[in-house]
Amino acid sequence: MDDLNELKQAAIKVLQDYYDFLGQDPDSELQLIIDETNNHYLLLETGWHKNQRIYGSLIHIDLLNDKLWIQNDGTEEGIANELVKLGVSPQQIVLAFKTPERRKITDFAVA
Repeated sequence: MDDLNELKQAAIKVLQDYYDFLGQDPDSELQLIIDETNNHYLLLETGWHKNQRIYGSLIHIDLLNDKLWIQNDGTEEGIANELVKLGVSPQQIVLAFKTPERRKITDFAVA
């Protein structure tokens, strides 16, 4: 993808698809956070379960230097492959949750 807007839309589509797929749980709430001004895209879960606090990022993507940086990926399949299916080049995806050394052995961008 050449256009930054297309990268943003791909990130939003992946988050929205997971939001829709996971649905709402009576004990927790999913929050889709889209900050297009600062290029931050998150899917958070908040709530309570048996007196235990639920709070965490399921997916966190940032758009930095014309690439989608996956800061956190709490999915089983991995959202990088979902982004590729949407037309994002693997060289426009950084698996930021992996060390730079580990990134070198993936099919995705190092930085």
